[in-house]
Amino acid sequence: MYQRGIEAYKKVGVTNTLSSDSDPHLVIQMLFQGALEKMAYAKGCIERKDIRGKSEHITKAVSIIYSLQGCLDMSVGEISDNLYRLYDFIVDRLTSAMISNDISKIDEAIRVLIPIKTGWDKIPESAKLEGYALRAEKGALEHLSNVRDD
Repeated sequence: MYQRGIEAYKKVGVTNTLSSDSDPHLVIQMLFQGALEKMAYAKGCIERKDIRGKSEHITKAVSIIYSLQGCLDMSVGEISDNLYRLYDFIVDRLTSAMISNDISKIDEAIRVLIPIKTGWDKIPESAKLEGYALRAEKGALEHLSNVRDD
């Protein structure tokens, strides 16, 4: 699932050092950082009246946010649903900023994204390892189910 995040990160030109065996937690951290950087660049472009730059950076930030949405495991329930809606709000604010050249709308998006990123950054190593194990187990069960269906 996080492979889409790796591909999105490569598309926005931040780095090409990620591979399919990259740490999923690190990939998400990099997506958060990339989105925040693109939002900051877009603010600078608006201040300089650089419309092309503003559009480029907001478009890339939106693409990253959509990738974060795509990485959500919606089977988890309320947490994923809430994050999905928060990401929708961020996209709405960025789209509105693109149209209106209003930096305050980018600031709103940043204020919503930073606590999510901060929470992600604080996930303890033990919880990461537990998540990796659950993901591997889920993947093995899905594979077994597919084999039985064939």
